[in-house]
Amino acid sequence: MTAPEFLERASMRRIAYHRLHAKGDGSKLPGVVFLGGFRSDMEGTKALWLEDWARARGRAFLRFDYSGHGQSAGDFLDGCIGDWAEDAEAALTHLTDGPQVLVGSSMGGWIALLLARRMPERVAALVGIAAAPDFTEDSMWAGFDAEQRAALARDGQVALPSDYSDEPYVITRRLIEDGRENLVLRTPLALPFPLRLLQGTADTDVLPEVATRLLGHVDCADARLTLVKGSDHRFSGPRELALLDDTLDALTPHLAA
Repeated sequence: MTAPEFLERASMRRIAYHRLHAKGDGSKLPGVVFLGGFRSDMEGTKALWLEDWARARGRAFLRFDYSGHGQSAGDFLDGCIGDWAEDAEAALTHLTDGPQVLVGSSMGGWIALLLARRMPERVAALVGIAAAPDFTEDSMWAGFDAEQRAALARDGQVALPSDYSDEPYVITRRLIEDGRENLVLRTPLALPFPLRLLQGTADTDVLPEVATRLLGHVDCADARLTLVKGSDHRFSGPRELALLDDTLDALTPHLAA
């Protein structure tokens, strides 16, 4: 594993990243930025596959860890959506040039939408993979029972079982409260660039209804949703990666300078 570089931030959040610079004809096209999911890191299957995809085409590419994730500084439990969106904004600002194709997985799809709202001039296209906008409110908070909500208010956190680890998810009150300050499905959301949403029908973490709600909500002249029967939330098998390949390649004619 190659050692990462680090983006030193004034907030003391030290962000680990790996970056490819564009080469040849790839320099005429926007770079690609991968935005990972909740508690995931930049060493996952999709992040590494995207790096290989970009390298083969000479495209600039960036993958990084939010604070409290992977190799970046910070404690995960101290973080929230607003913090991680700030990390992504800093990475986009300081580590890339010009408009970028944002590929957001799960929570990364929400982060990508926040970036699109804050700095649309830096977004060439957005690809959401099981995008999970507003999940702290619509999935976590909405799914809490009275006892869990009381524990969150009393203790500042609540532990939830995880399908991906023996360790439970610990959800903090700050995560829930900050999430409400960053919702994107309650107010108009203009996306003046292509939007591609990829979603598995067997995803039990982010239901297909989330993708259809997002598609219906955005103001976007070129928005498409692809549903893949039987694919789950990981969306990282050969079939799913082949679809991601096709999706990114099909976007290329829309992005040429």
